[in-house]
Amino acid sequence: MSKKCELLNKSVTTGNKVSHSNRKTRRRFLPNLKSMSFYSEVLKINLNLKVATSTIRTINKYGNIDNFLLKFRFNKLSTQGQLIRFKIKNKLNTVNS
Repeated sequence: MSKKCELLNKSVTTGNKVSHSNRKTRRRFLPNLKSMSFYSEVLKINLNLKVATSTIRTINKYGNIDNFLLKFRFNKLSTQGQLIRFKIKNKLNTVNS
């Protein structure tokens, strides 16, 4: 099971643990992932995703998952996020047509 956000590809980063005596040892910084269920009003389904808490705050800033996926930069989204965005756009185009 990978430690990666399913919407924004936030993943494990590495760095140094620095002691008081200034010794450096390698360590890993893990993302704060939560399993969340988001309701898409356009698709009328629950999306069960493993996302970082920073992504959850960004989704809340945009209002809901649909607005987040439509208005957030396309190249920053993961492939799964891009696929969900395409589904939402197609659904909105068929409803408006």
